[in-house]
Amino acid sequence: MSDERIAYRTCPLCEAGCGLEITVKGSTIGRIRGDMDDVFSHGFICPKGSTLKQLHEDPDRLRKPHIKRNGVHVEVEWDEAWAEIAGRLQDVIERHGRDAVGVYLGNPGAHSLSAMLYNRTLLQGLGTHNRFSASTVDQLPKQVAAGYMFGTGVSVAVPDLDRTDYLMILGANPYASNGSVCTAPDFPGRIEAIRARGGKVVVVDPRRTRTAEEADQWIAIRPATDALFLMAIVNVLFAENLVKIQDHIAPLLNGLDEVREASTEFTPERVAQATGLEPFVIRQVARELSAAKTAALYGRIGTTTTEFGTTASWLIDVVNTLTGNLDSVGGVMFTKPALGGPTTRGTSGKGGGFRIGRGGGKTKVKGYPEVMGEYPAAAMAEEITDAGDDGIKALVTVAGNPILSTPHSRQLSDAFEKLELMISVDLYLNETTRHADVILPVPSQLQRDHYDVLLLQFAIRNIANYSTPVLPLDEGQPDEWEILAKLGMIAQGLGPDADPHLADDLAIEGLVRNSIGDPSSPIHGRHAEEIIDVLNVEGRRGPARMLDFMLQTGPYGAGFGSNVGGASLQLLLDHQHGVDFGALESRLPDALRTRTGMIELAPEPLIADVPRLLHSIDEFTKNRFVLVGRRHLKTNNSWMHNIQVLVKGNVRCSLQMHTDDAKSLDLLDELTDEIFVTVTSRVGSVVVPVEITNDIRPGVVSLPHGWGHDHPGTKMRVAESLSGVNSNVLSDHEAMDPLSGTSVLNGIPVSITRIS
Repeated sequence: MSDERIAYRTCPLCEAGCGLEITVKGSTIGRIRGDMDDVFSHGFICPKGSTLKQLHEDPDRLRKPHIKRNGVHVEVEWDEAWAEIAGRLQDVIERHGRDAVGVYLGNPGAHSLSAMLYNRTLLQGLGTHNRFSASTVDQLPKQVAAGYMFGTGVSVAVPDLDRTDYLMILGANPYASNGSVCTAPDFPGRIEAIRARGGKVVVVDPRRTRTAEEADQWIAIRPATDALFLMAIVNVLFAENLVKIQDHIAPLLNGLDEVREASTEFTPERVAQATGLEPFVIRQVARELSAAKTAALYGRIGTTTTEFGTTASWLIDVVNTLTGNLDSVGGVMFTKPALGGPTTRGTSGKGGGFRIGRGGGKTKVKGYPEVMGEYPAAAMAEEITDAGDDGIKALVTVAGNPILSTPHSRQLSDAFEKLELMISVDLYLNETTRHADVILPVPSQLQRDHYDVLLLQFAIRNIANYSTPVLPLDEGQPDEWEILAKLGMIAQGLGPDADPHLADDLAIEGLVRNSIGDPSSPIHGRHAEEIIDVLNVEGRRGPARMLDFMLQTGPYGAGFGSNVGGASLQLLLDHQHGVDFGALESRLPDALRTRTGMIELAPEPLIADVPRLLHSIDEFTKNRFVLVGRRHLKTNNSWMHNIQVLVKGNVRCSLQMHTDDAKSLDLLDELTDEIFVTVTSRVGSVVVPVEITNDIRPGVVSLPHGWGHDHPGTKMRVAESLSGVNSNVLSDHEAMDPLSGTSVLNGIPVSITRIS
């Protein structure tokens, strides 16, 4: 009899959430293809999803802990690693205090069920305020703007892609990266469907990306000027009486007059030179947005990783509101996630609102305020080297590679060398973890269960999809949640023999007791023991047990018997292709959690930033060259460069430059096969080959993200053979969006010199 079986799971490698069909024979992975019956992706798969086999089998992936001895990492058993951590971490805490420990949480954690549920246990155990993450080199401005407008950092309105007639995409390339803060499998197919049904797609980007090629119109904006472009659209909407606001939105709006007043000086003519756009183009867009039956603006990393990231993110939803497309079918809408969240719990339509700098939290060196529980990643190095006795002495990194993904990388690498202790939870010995004293490897993605806790809060349909592990854990290998929970317990002083299951039991008991005490909860007033007994069925614990609780108490939940047939873990186990709870629906005012119970169209911090935006108009024209990033379809994150099948072919780390700029630098006269230049910013320089193209705006150059695999002491042989250059050698740790602490990774002023 054959032991071949089919396993179904959601791909965890990007935000699209595509369903996979995996053939397994014994403990060997065979074919991986798209799950045709998945309720969300319907068989769509990109090149990354099919490589989970190669990732699992990668000989460079760590299977055992590593300890650095005499400058070299050596493999050890788990007991030895835990003992090393217990002794050294407790020593740092006792001598310097808990704020002497810093934490960096990387992007892959957003795609991990265990990390999303148990990073909190780790953070509570460490008890430090020095928290950093990939958010401040990515999406945080969007969350800050949404928080000010709608009340919480997850109150992000996503484009209703499947029902819109007009889609404008700013600073995003879904053909390379699918959706981001907009979970949508086969985003390219959904774009094509808009055009097929007679709609229009407009892409605003300095590069003619693959997405721009497939659009009806490409608007080649100057990098980092999206906020000026958007404010000019607002100006035209008011000046030409094109504002139209939904009937149910109008009574909820605070600040309409303030927005009108703020836009008065941003005429299309005033911003034309800075944005590089003719005034008639801006007016055309404003008129089309107002006239469209339905329309949606969607902006991503090209708009968020700029010095006006939060302002641009705010203005995207201002335009969506003024054109009648907020909380409207075919416009931008709010997901109702199956797990619930800040927009489904508590008092409907009103809440505590949003603010930064809670508790007066600021960094020691430059006083950057806390934003959503963390500090800017760009401040991490100086908080280690320049804060004196109050600085960070030990660092814990979880699933992140900040040496390649955060600003002024060489400064950060030097800072890591000054730490007394560094602990990394990671699959690889990479450019960051090579600094670690102890590396704790988690199981591969195929050995863990999966649910997109965070990403399904931004889905374009109300979806729930749970995946059990495809393969068992290796002998002696703790699960990811056990590693995180145990590390937190050791930080509390409970020693190397601490049992992570005790932390898990305390966590679930705390969730249950909080819920039965919450009047808005479906289990309000019930007995905790009754609920916990149901959760403990079949000895279930860890992420699965916690997930069951969240599903049962969510907006579609079974409520532990009070809503028979409602959402639960068992429902998802019975529906291995997922459960579709329906298209997005209007959620305002119920989803609001502002203190006023209103949509704050003109939040004070955003209005206060408008004079800075106006003053910037002349500044944007002073630099001859500015640098922007880019991503490849097959290599969204740096660790994907170690998978041979993902880096073969046309994946290159090159500097894209317009033909006219190459002529001005005499690069077209080179006789060699490959032309190299030096690119220099305020903080660093790199030598890189040039790729000459007309698919980029003159004056703009572009480097891909996540390269620079030339550090000694790593163990990523495929990536090292390709190397490339690290674009974040050029990004400036002092350049950031002041409203969110997010680094400027797009629109970096650079000079370029030819190499003979």
